[in-house]
Formats: sequence, C-alpha cells, structure tokens
Amino acid sequence: MEELKLTNEWDKTFPKSEKAEHKKVTFRNRYGITLAADMYTPKNANGKLSAIAVCGPFGAVKEQCSGLYAQTMAERGFLTIAFDPSFTGESGGTPRYMASPDINTEDFMAAVDFLSVQENVDPEKIGILGICGWGGLAINTAALDTRIKATVASTMYDMARVNANGYFDAENSEEQRYQKKVALNAQRIKDYQSGEYALGGGVVDPLPEDAPFFVKDYYDYYKTKRGYHPRSLNSNGGWNVTGCMSFMNQPINTYSNEIRSAVLIMHGEKAHSCYFGKDAYTAMAADSKYTDNKELLIIPDAVHTDLYDGGGKNAIPFDKLEQFFKKYL
Repeated sequence: MEELKLTNEWDKTFPKSEKAEHKKVTFRNRYGITLAADMYTPKNANGKLSAIAVCGPFGAVKEQCSGLYAQTMAERGFLTIAFDPSFTGESGGTPRYMASPDINTEDFMAAVDFLSVQENVDPEKIGILGICGWGGLAINTAALDTRIKATVASTMYDMARVNANGYFDAENSEEQRYQKKVALNAQRIKDYQSGEYALGGGVVDPLPEDAPFFVKDYYDYYKTKRGYHPRSLNSNGGWNVTGCMSFMNQPINTYSNEIRSAVLIMHGEKAHSCYFGKDAYTAMAADSKYTDNKELLIIPDAVHTDLYDGGGKNAIPFDKLEQFFKKYL
C-alpha cells in the first residue's frame, strides 16, 4: 500500500471523547488507492460490534463533520471509521483534489471491505453514513453493495444533478450544459499546457454582502473556528476546476428503488439542499418493493450545515441514528 503521512496529534474540529478509543488506520480500494481513516471504538467494548463507515461532506475531511458523527456513534456502541476520500485529505491518490462518481462509490465499498475483516466487527452488521455530497454517494453505494445493511444520508446533495443542472435546477437545459462543457474542456487544455490543475476555489472569502444564504451558511462553517480545517478543500482552495466534470455525464442513484436494505434520509427543513433529500426519497420509493425500511426525516428549522455539527442547537438527531442502526444492524 502507498505510504501515507498521517497526523498523530488530535487536530479535529471537535473535542476528543472520553468514551471512545481513537486510532489512525489505512485501507486500500480496488483501484490501488490507499485511504486514511480515523477509527473510533467504544471503550471497554467486548465481542463483535456493529460497524459504520462515515464520509462527507463533499470537500470536507475526516477531522470535520464525519469524525464528529463517527465518534458520537462510537460513544453509543458502534465501531466506526471516518475516512478521507481518494485524492483528498490524508488519503492517497494523484492528481489531488479530483472527484469521481465511480471511485468515490468504490471508496465506500472499500471501507466495507476493511470493516468486514476486523476481528471485533460482525461482518453481517455493517452500515454506512454519508453527509452532504457523500449522502448521495452513500445511496449509490447501497444500491450496489449488498453487504450494507443500513444507510443514512444526512443533508444530502446529488452531485450528478447539481453539476449537470446547477443549483435548484436553474441551469437545466442543453444549452447551459453545453456552455459548461465548453468551459471545462477549455480548462483541460490550459491544465495540460501548464502541467498542473487549476483550483476552483473553496468557499468564497471574504464573504460578499449580497451572498445568497446558502453561501453564508457554508462560510459560517468552513471559514470560521466552528469548522475550518487546513486540509479541507472547502475551507481552502477547493476542488480542481475540472475535478467534478464526470458527474455531469454519469448520473448516480439510478437504481436506488432496488435497494433492499434500510435507508434513512434526513434533511433540515430550511436547508437550501432539502429538495435533494426529498426527491431522492421519492425516487427510491417509486415502483419499489422494498419501502418498509425506508424513511425520510425532515428536521424542523434546521439549515444545511446544522446537520454538520448541530449548528449550536443539537440539530443532529443522534438518538434517532442510534435507534435506526441498532434496529437494522
């Protein structure tokens, strides 16, 4: 496996728990990319545990939201890992700051590979939890990986839809998609000539006074002490300009209505992204024979980033998550 440089000190955006053990681990996906993860184990745990792999948001690192989710669920009795996707954070893969609907789905499946062979994990009791863009990818993974018994998508984005159609489907036309593709392909030539990939920029900074609410919402998390991290793409230079190009032409979640295992989609009522969660649930339930274990949970008054870290109002329903995973794992 590729040798990674892993940070040993605690550098998370959340405090370390006294109820869970923490250590760094690595594993490899089927493309040969070595992924870095934080493993959280309940203290004084015995026997084989149910396990959960956590990732997201899209452009974040495991030291942010996914680590908070993973550590909290470990406090509640689950063995968990929060991992950095390929090409980001402490994980391997070059070029850096690229995304792929295929490779990123594979990252989740590789996490299931890793958990399945741990001596203290029951391989029949493995779930996944994806946040933001990784919520959509978690659903995509659940449609492919029959080993997964329970999936949670929190404050999800459908990255294929937002790249192809723009925010709120405002660019959903052949002409607008064509112009975006022209620009992206022109950027490819520039990158090839320069020998490096231009960055698209993370969350805008300084924040314009007339910025839309959802941009202010992201700024409040990624650019402040609340959630800033030096390895986070969104906190810094962002993805490569062409980093998410393949999402435009490779829709995810095509067969979500064939998922037999349990799925919980949860979204904030006031989140700009709530339409992704509602529509994903509708598509998952459409003409499906497996709706009894599917659920859409709308959280009152919560905005998108409230489900990153609670937003100062305990918006993340950890009791519900514990109940869901204990029921299906």
